[in-house]
Amino acid sequence: MTTQVINKVLNSNAGLGALALRVPVGIILAAHGAQKLFGWFGGYGLEGTGQWMASIGLEPGYLMALLAGSAEFFGGLALILGLLTRPAAAVSAVTMLVAIFSAHISNGFFLTNNGYEYALALFGATLALAIQGGGAFAVDNGLSNLLADDHDLQVAQSTGHTV
Repeated sequence: MTTQVINKVLNSNAGLGALALRVPVGIILAAHGAQKLFGWFGGYGLEGTGQWMASIGLEPGYLMALLAGSAEFFGGLALILGLLTRPAAAVSAVTMLVAIFSAHISNGFFLTNNGYEYALALFGATLALAIQGGGAFAVDNGLSNLLADDHDLQVAQSTGHTV
């Protein structure tokens, strides 16, 4: 993978709005992932979540629980930090689409009926972050700067200039 592609993934001029979106959405996703993976916050852990996922047709249930829980937990932590924001947000957005169409769509729109409104809100937020990146105060910015500095050093060395 070239440095240019990596910089496109990391670089963001989104500003403070992305930070304001990243942190609360990341907390929400990480908490829901922790319910699925570890049984924290009143969750059922991998076994219970896996059994439920199998009961709604997501087979094998344990693997689906592991994938969904990992996407939410680790993706949420990544969003909080602004670390690999675009990939983390994209995986989270796909996870929310699966949740909408496998668990919530048949219940209608409203959350009071276990509908898809909340998952849709999280889908919209994660899709926005996948498009715009981490914005201000994201670890991605530091990584992008390190890569740019390393690239400038390599170019200078290959042309015989000193830095």
